[in-house]
Amino acid sequence: MDVLLIRPDPGNDRFGLGTFFCVEPLGLEYIAAALEACGARPRVVDERLALTNASWLRRRVPRIVGISCLHALEYDRVIATARRIRRQSPETFVVVGGHAAAAFPFPLEVPEIDGICVDDGEDVFPALVEAVSGRRSLPSVPALRLRTPDGWVDTKPLPEPTVLDKVPMPARGVVASFRRDYHCLLFKPVWLVETARGCSFRCSFCSVWELYGRNYRERSIASVVEDLAVTGDHVFIVDDLFWNNPDRSFELARELRRKGVRKRWLLVQTRTDLACRHPELLEAWRPLAQDFDIFFGLEAVSDQGLEQLGKDASIRDTLEAARIARSMRYGVTGNFVVDPDWDESEFERLWDFVATHGFHRAGYSILTPLPGTTLFRQLASRVEGQPWWKYDMHHLLWEPRLGARRFFELYAETWRRSILNLRGEKSWWQWARQVRPAQIPYLTRALLRTQRMMRPEAYLAENRADGRDRSVARGFRAT
Repeated sequence: MDVLLIRPDPGNDRFGLGTFFCVEPLGLEYIAAALEACGARPRVVDERLALTNASWLRRRVPRIVGISCLHALEYDRVIATARRIRRQSPETFVVVGGHAAAAFPFPLEVPEIDGICVDDGEDVFPALVEAVSGRRSLPSVPALRLRTPDGWVDTKPLPEPTVLDKVPMPARGVVASFRRDYHCLLFKPVWLVETARGCSFRCSFCSVWELYGRNYRERSIASVVEDLAVTGDHVFIVDDLFWNNPDRSFELARELRRKGVRKRWLLVQTRTDLACRHPELLEAWRPLAQDFDIFFGLEAVSDQGLEQLGKDASIRDTLEAARIARSMRYGVTGNFVVDPDWDESEFERLWDFVATHGFHRAGYSILTPLPGTTLFRQLASRVEGQPWWKYDMHHLLWEPRLGARRFFELYAETWRRSILNLRGEKSWWQWARQVRPAQIPYLTRALLRTQRMMRPEAYLAENRADGRDRSVARGFRAT
């Protein structure tokens, strides 16, 4: 059976750091591996890098098309893709999956979509192949939200969480033609590796822990070592919570050293309190890469701010984690959340904190209640009716306390104080010296696009858009 898996172009990277991130669709690669194991023929089309999938549809009509929906801002683009597939191939079964689809599927309940995968696709897609080929019934496929003549219904859940080693290696060959264009920050090409899935914490702005019920699952040491051994020199480990299991993390570091696996660059994501409790883990992992960056969820500059976001961490953790990491020559980066309800003093407090403690490599996102989160349920009445394309964490979803103009003046000033400002402390020439000559055009394009974030007028123009020229929010349900 032919199965086409599509990573759509989100179509909204005008703000934020999206120009620095275009990474492989690892989830689709794992699904492709599961499909190959059951005898299907998967193909992946990454529409961020390919103009269209129409030519492949004409050559080989797939029985199933799976469309990835990772972020809320992609809902409308995913629906448009499904409509295009339906016009070209009316008999194809169209299914949507990915994090946003699973965490909040309701906007995707449209006639052009047949089903929505609400759990791990490695188990769901092989069962769907059996159903579409007639070997089982569609309602017996687990973890689907299924369109029926009587409306949308839920099939039974997976009997147990997916065993990650069931599909130990992603089918990376399905994206071989796109590989050279996958990049992250200053590094290109970049590979993604997943060693664990889920999170046991409870941040109010995050849907990962809610989707997986605070469950945390790990791949075996052997499979992770094998995966890291065959990937390239630049690796982003995409675990939501790296180093969460200290004993396993030590064992994995020891085995990587024993096998002689070392990278030019590694990037991991973790919490500041984990780094504080286990500095020995950072020491054990540091020799495994020439350059090693840690992305911390910094979020706020006060204990009160962290508590409001459900972080279960403190500013002391933030400062101590940064000190420990820097002492071992880790690159320290992260993100702060900017609340539309701030007054001017809150912006000044953020600027002082960043300047005092050297967090100039941080990013700044506007507080956005993403669907499927505690925050979304709390603020449902304030965001109802907003178009999904504004859910990129750089648009306002309600009127800010200071008014839109003054808010964006201060927000743009916040970005001007970061290292991305080419008129600030780091010039274009200093950036260019960090990359190979062949990468200078890519770096220049990315940096020039980020300068838009320092212009209040650019944000104000977007804020005035009322959705008439774009798709507006649909299928809104807070529960």
